[in-house]
This record gives sequence, C-alpha cells and structure tokens, in this order.
Amino acid sequence: MSERAVPILPFTGERYTPESVREIAYEHWHRYAFAYRLAKDRSVLDAACGEGYGSALLALVAKDVVGMDLSEEAIAHARTRYSVPNLRFERNDVTRLDAFDAVRFDLIASFETLESMLDGFARLLAPDGLLLISTPDKRAYTDLSGQVNPHHVRELYRDEFEKLLRTRFAHVRIYAQKLLFQSVLWTLDTDGGTTQSLVRNGAHIANNLDYPPLYYVAACAHSVDALAGLPAMSLYGDAQESVYADYNDEVRRNIAARMHIEALEAEIAALKRDAEMRPTPLADPSDE
Repeated sequence: MSERAVPILPFTGERYTPESVREIAYEHWHRYAFAYRLAKDRSVLDAACGEGYGSALLALVAKDVVGMDLSEEAIAHARTRYSVPNLRFERNDVTRLDAFDAVRFDLIASFETLESMLDGFARLLAPDGLLLISTPDKRAYTDLSGQVNPHHVRELYRDEFEKLLRTRFAHVRIYAQKLLFQSVLWTLDTDGGTTQSLVRNGAHIANNLDYPPLYYVAACAHSVDALAGLPAMSLYGDAQESVYADYNDEVRRNIAARMHIEALEAEIAALKRDAEMRPTPLADPSDE
C-alpha cells in the first residue's frame, strides 16, 4: 500500500482516524482486520469509509475496493493519502445506492452506519456475498455509561439490531465486541484443540465471556454457505502493544507525581516542625 504524506484529518469524534490511539484504535482496526481475512480476491464495498484507512487495508488482498463516503473532505483526503491500483474512492450518499444497481459486491463492510442503508446493501450483495456491519449496543454504550454520542443518529438494542437484519437477510451471525483486559494462553503444539473462555466474578469462574458487549458486529448473507468458515472468536492486537505502552507511561507519570507530592509534603512538614521548635522571641520593653 502506497501512502502519501498528507495533512491528517483532525479527530472530531464523527469518524475514526488512524492517528488515534488506545481503545478506540483497537475497536476500529479489529473490525477491518476481521474483514481483511474475508476480502481476499473479492470485490468489496466499504460504505461510509471515512478517512479511507480501512479501504486501503482491504485493497491489499481484495480484487477491487470501492470506498464510499458522503463527506467531500474525507474522500478528497482519502484519494490524496492512499494510492492503490485496485482502490477507488467515491463521494456518494450510502443511503442512495441506485447508481450501483448493476454491480454486485462479494463483501460489503459498513461499520457504525446502519438502518437506512440495509435495503441497498441487500440489493447490491452478491448471492454468495457477505455483509459485515456494526453498531453500538445502546444499553452498554449509552444507558449504562450515561454518555451520549452526538454523531450517532440512532442506537439500537440487540433485539432491534437483529430484527432489522433478519428482515433483509436470511442468514445472520452476530458477534459481540468489547475491549477486554485478558491473560491469554495459546498452544505451541500443532495438535490444536478447543477454545476456552474463563471469567472470574468474585469466587465464581464462568466458562464464557460474561461481559456486556459495547458493540455488535454482524455477518449477514443471502446464502448460509457464505457464513461457513467464520470463526467463533476473533482476537486482535498490535505488535507494538500501544495500549500497554500508553498505560505504562501513565503509570510512570502517576508514580513520579505521587513521589514528588510526597517529597513536597515531607518538606512542608519539616518546615512546620522547624517553625514550632524555634524559641518565641522575647517582648521588647520599649514596645510597651
């Protein structure tokens, strides 16, 4: 992938940019990494592609990729930053896909966009194609956190999300997504084995990932065969372990700040003791 040096798009919260770090980076890159494994030699539509980083990633293995977004600024940026022969960016409203009626895509990726596009996606998806689409879980993302994202026009609970998908696609598989703090054991043998998930809650050990999801990622298809081979679980990390690096840096800063505060408090306490131990000056008779 050829990436030109261009000014980065500022992060406003409306769309992810690849310069963003920590949890949000893992959440967004994981979705495209999941799609990357499914994009090989396929014709791909990345709907609401934003800055273009995901489209460029998929183009490394796909037959061809169309990155589409309504933002003129985002599309202009993507065209300038990412130069890949089998990738093109188009400014278009993903709720109006009539211009693509004669086209069928083997894979459609649409992350953090939803309802108004589903009819168009169902029409453009090849008979044996696969749609990957994500949405926040309203209960965990908004209800429990008490925070509201102004860029989310509508958020859904799981049953609402699943109902919308099943009215348009005969076969749906829903994945839960959440950034977790985990210890991982993986076999170094070639014998393989089953996958085990363990979560401690007090004295109880549960045999599954018993967490409320923050997002859902759904795989949708017209044919059941299109879902064959999808993993039961997908793990994503980066070799630089950027979240750990940032966490460790913050821990070091906090420790240094605490030590500095303790030193200042000890110095103040010593000054107070010195002041208390000084003899009280005798009164000058001339002052009377």
